Amino acid sequence: DNYPNPFNPSTVIEFGLKSRASVSLTVYNAAGIQVALLFKGDLPAGTYSNRWLAANIPSGTYFYRLEVSSGSNGRFSDTRKMILIK
Repeated sequence: DNYPNPFNPSTVIEFGLKSRASVSLTVYNAAGIQVALLFKGDLPAGTYSNRWLAANIPSGTYFYRLEVSSGSNGRFSDTRKMILIK
């Protein structure tokens, strides 16, 4: 989940991993165009947070997509909506 939501100018996205995994955290605008790649790489099990500073991004609805791939648990993805109000 992210907080605060709605936000201005930044929001924190939190997620947890049960085991080591390859992770991608990407932000898209309402048209589906990627506007930010917040993280891409391998992480051990644990809880993580990533701040998105959207100071130079226009107000609107955005979506963040978390994609997780691990050998033992397969693949997982989740997309959530967030709103930037300036």
